[in-house]
Amino acid sequence: MPRTSLITGFPGFLAGRLIPRLLADDDEARIVALVEPRMVERARALAPDGVDVQPGDITDPTLGLDPQTYDRLAGEVVKVFHLAAVYDLAVGAELAERVNVQGTQHVVDFCRRAANLERHHYISTAYVAGRRSGLVLEADLAAGQAFKNFYESTKFAAEILVRASMEEIPTTVYRPAIVVGDSQTGETQKFDGPYYLLRSMSGPTGALLQVGRGDAPFNVVPVDFVVSAIAAGSRDPEAVGHTLHLVDPEPVSSHELARLLALEYRGHEPRIPLPPGVVDRSLKYAPIRKLFGGTPRESIVYLNHPVRFDTAQAAEILGRNGLRCPPFSEYVGEMVAFFVAHEHDDAYRPPHEK
Repeated sequence: MPRTSLITGFPGFLAGRLIPRLLADDDEARIVALVEPRMVERARALAPDGVDVQPGDITDPTLGLDPQTYDRLAGEVVKVFHLAAVYDLAVGAELAERVNVQGTQHVVDFCRRAANLERHHYISTAYVAGRRSGLVLEADLAAGQAFKNFYESTKFAAEILVRASMEEIPTTVYRPAIVVGDSQTGETQKFDGPYYLLRSMSGPTGALLQVGRGDAPFNVVPVDFVVSAIAAGSRDPEAVGHTLHLVDPEPVSSHELARLLALEYRGHEPRIPLPPGVVDRSLKYAPIRKLFGGTPRESIVYLNHPVRFDTAQAAEILGRNGLRCPPFSEYVGEMVAFFVAHEHDDAYRPPHEK
C-alpha cells in the first residue's frame, strides 16, 4: 500500500527538489502536493510521476479542502513536509502573519487529525535567531531577541507553534541558512540574497565595492545539501524531537564572500570599502538600488550580523548519512557560472521585481 506524504510549498525552490528525492528514496512513496490555486497549472506541468497535485490553501483552517478530501487525507498521510512560507525579507506584517504563522497553525492542526502520522517535518530558518549575536544552539528559540524583518519574526512565531505541538506530534525542525544554488551545477530559481552582490558587480563600478563588517559570518548553504539533509532527517527516527541547523559550520565572512564572488565574476577583488550604514541609507533611493543591482535595504543587515549557529545535533544525524555541508569555496565557481549564463534572464529576478 502506498505511503502517502503531504508536502506544501511545491513548485517552490526547495519543494521542487525535495519531491524527486523523496520518491527516489522510497519505492512505496506517494506524494500529495498541496498547491495554491494560482500555481496549480505550473505544478501539474512540473510534477513527476507519483505526485498528486491537490489545490489548496494553508491560510484556510481546512487547508482549502472540502471536508471529504480533508478527512481522507488525514487518514492516509503518514508524513507531512511543511515548506510553504513567504520567503521575502521585505514582506509586510499582514501577509507574513497569514501565511507563515496562521498557515503553520493550520498544518499543525492537520497533523493532529492525521491518525497514522509518523512525523511532521517543519522547515524553519536559522534566522529565527533574529538579532541575536554569538553562538545560537539548535535547542534555542525564545531568548528575548528582536528581529530584522517580518519574515524572521513570523517564522519565529511559527516555530513557537510547532515546538508547542511536539509533545503530541512527532516532529523534526530544520533550520537552513541562506540557500543558494546547487553545488554541482549552480542552478537556482532566483537571483536574490547573496546574488545581489553579483548583480551589483555587473555594473561599471560594482566589483570595486566591499560592503559589510569584515569579520561577520555570512552563512550560505547550497540547495542540494539542504534537500539531502531533509531527506536524511526524514529517514532517521533519532531525529524526532530535534531541531537541526542546516548551515555551514565554518561560514565565510561577508568580506570573504564578496571577495570570492568578485574574483570569480570580475577577476579581481573589491577595493573600496563601504560602511553598511551608508549603503543602507542610500538604498532608500531607487537610483541607488539600481546601481546596487536592485539590492533591497533589508538584506544589508545580514552582511553585518555577528551570529554563528551550533550544528552538534545536525552533525550527528547527517554524519550517519555521510553528509557534510560543502564550504563556499568549493562551489562558488558553479554559482557564478550559472549567474553569468542567466544574469539577463528575467525569469531569475525575484517576484517583487517582475
